Amino acid sequence: MGSSFDLGALDCDGFFRELRAIRLEVEADLGERDLDHLRKLEAIGRAATALGLATAWVPNPLSMAALALGRSTRWLLMHHVGHRGYDRVPNVPPRYTSRVFGAGWRRMLDWPDWMLPEAWKYEHNVLHHTHTGEESDPDLIERNAASLRDSELPVAVKLAAIGFLAVTWRSFYYAPNTVKAWLERGQETTEGKPAGYTRTLWLEGYVPYALLQFGALPALFLPFGPLAAGSALVNSLGAEALTNLHTFLVVGPNHTGEDLYRFDSRPRSKAESAVRQVLGSANYATGGDLVDYAHLWLNYQIEHHLFPDLPMLRYREIQPKIKALCAKYGIPYVQEGVFTRVKKMIAVAVGGASMKRAHEVGTKTKSSKRSRSLTDDAVELSGLTQVE
Repeated sequence: MGSSFDLGALDCDGFFRELRAIRLEVEADLGERDLDHLRKLEAIGRAATALGLATAWVPNPLSMAALALGRSTRWLLMHHVGHRGYDRVPNVPPRYTSRVFGAGWRRMLDWPDWMLPEAWKYEHNVLHHTHTGEESDPDLIERNAASLRDSELPVAVKLAAIGFLAVTWRSFYYAPNTVKAWLERGQETTEGKPAGYTRTLWLEGYVPYALLQFGALPALFLPFGPLAAGSALVNSLGAEALTNLHTFLVVGPNHTGEDLYRFDSRPRSKAESAVRQVLGSANYATGGDLVDYAHLWLNYQIEHHLFPDLPMLRYREIQPKIKALCAKYGIPYVQEGVFTRVKKMIAVAVGGASMKRAHEVGTKTKSSKRSRSLTDDAVELSGLTQVE
């Protein structure tokens, strides 16, 4: 395929109709096994955290890796529960719904992280999923890395900068950007910081998480002496770096690469939006809980962007159907190993490659404007990125 793509040559409406049939089939089968699967993942994550704590009294890689897996699992759960993935499952307990999970006092129980849950859900669920690959997509790496791409720095220095970001990105990139997007909702975006930005970021984001992971966690070991407490701190810091690295490797490459598309206009219809989700997303290796867990279920990114509010278990079931449907309608379906995708992401980030552009007739939007309310954006999200 060339550097541009003619969406008008596709039967987007036919593709959309068949997507809808797949969704209706899945919805009719939602039930207890989806909840059992969710509970199993939650239990594995909590067991990993328990193992990490039990071995944290001396610096060691086992404790770091186990604590990291527990933290990555909390992120995994928020990603899918926060997307309303289990809201429609019959008899779902309230704590597994998007309105309750991570909300209020449950935040540090369900999703202790640098980010505010409501800010992350707005930036990710609303802005990113509604504007995937567009200038208004807050997570468009090719645009966000423009200064690095265009700089005259040696490639080795650029790679070092990416390496630093990989082990710090949840606090260094994601937390501040989600808070900024949240505070600017319904307003024009600016280069500066919105009112309340610093206070919100530090008092509601950084401080609670840092106190939990680097204060309260080591304090648990004080009865065993300062050496044990210091070891717990070292293991917690190591776990933080590993969690960042793990999530960076599976999150970053999902929408970046010379074989994926970005867009200059808004989609003209729900059907065209669905096609765009495929053109701008990539899958990794799929199949089986071990493989899927290792990728935090982001190996089904195409299916997730078509149906962001389905339970995790269903992505594995519909993936062959979606892949076959894309082949039927001539829509490129990109699926490669995660490390191959990481290489392609890095190539774009350092300026060694560029993403494809899909040029089509549509209504131009200015990325500097966000005049609609959160409710309006949420309605647009459900209409454009979910097949209903």
